[in-house]
Amino acid sequence: MQKWMVLILVVLGLVSPLKAYAAPLKLTLTEGVIQPIPYAAPVFVAENRAAEDWSKKITALVVRDLNSSGLFRQVSKAKYISQITSFASPVQYSDWKAINVQALVTGAVKISSKDQLVVKFRSYDVFAGQELGDGLQFVGTKDRWRRIAHKVADSLYSRITGESGYFDSQIVYVAEKGPKNARQKNLSIMDADGENSRPLTDGKSLVLAPRFSPNGKQILYTSYETGFPRIYLLNLANNQRRVLENQRGTMSFAPRFSPDGGAVVYSVTKAGNTDIYRLVLGSGQSQRLTTAPSIETAPSFSPDGHQIVFESDRSGTQQLYIMPVAGGDPRRISFGKGRYGTPVWSPRGDMIAFTKQS
Repeated sequence: MQKWMVLILVVLGLVSPLKAYAAPLKLTLTEGVIQPIPYAAPVFVAENRAAEDWSKKITALVVRDLNSSGLFRQVSKAKYISQITSFASPVQYSDWKAINVQALVTGAVKISSKDQLVVKFRSYDVFAGQELGDGLQFVGTKDRWRRIAHKVADSLYSRITGESGYFDSQIVYVAEKGPKNARQKNLSIMDADGENSRPLTDGKSLVLAPRFSPNGKQILYTSYETGFPRIYLLNLANNQRRVLENQRGTMSFAPRFSPDGGAVVYSVTKAGNTDIYRLVLGSGQSQRLTTAPSIETAPSFSPDGHQIVFESDRSGTQQLYIMPVAGGDPRRISFGKGRYGTPVWSPRGDMIAFTKQS
């Protein structure tokens, strides 16, 4: 644990005060349990009376986002020595260092003449005595206040960890409702913190396995509305959808987007055999990638789009394999006892997550 904390301090000291995005702090987590970074986030200064309530709400949501990551711990406000009364006030690093604050966040909120929220913030490495990057400002309508707060939290998370933030994102999922003997499953969407949930389908048909496109504008999912599983592509901007695979006598399922969003890999069951296919969305052309007399399913692209990991029982048991994106001889990567399935590559490409049944 101490090794991890020392790494944080050393790297923080190397960050250029005006180039945090060019050389972001890089955390290397080598243990399953970490010590969160102590930080302070005084309530953002309200620069006019109309902004007083908004500044409190926005600050509270930024803090909630950061704390929820498990990488940050807010230092109690009762310990504060310095008080932030102006966004332009110089930072008293010694006061914050005395209460063991490593990262400091200051901000300001005002309501503009156009009745819009104007939110600006700065972040500081207290131990190094310098600002982390330039201050940023977000402007938006009042009904978008939650998204503005999430964007502030994302920026802070990225500056301190070197990884992309995820607070200003959404989750697509299958929601169940109704009595036990007549359950309905709706394709639904919500913010990453569980707020603003809404249904995307009417619940009349079974839906499964929704997947976002890389740009977040489309969703792939499997529906049984025809009586057989079919893959649909839903456009979130206009709620229009289309079926991707509709061959007579087939079933299609387990879709995933390519990293660039231009293609989809999925499984098709035909004449009792299940294989993996790749479809180019622009042209609609599909290509069969596997031909073994076995079940191949749950495909997932590597982050560079050059390989596909999938599950297959071609060896007699359900195992994981990797093959080139255009197909070819697969390479087995799991050899332990039990059944391995639903593999997914990590965004960095250095790990593959999967499920295992003994």
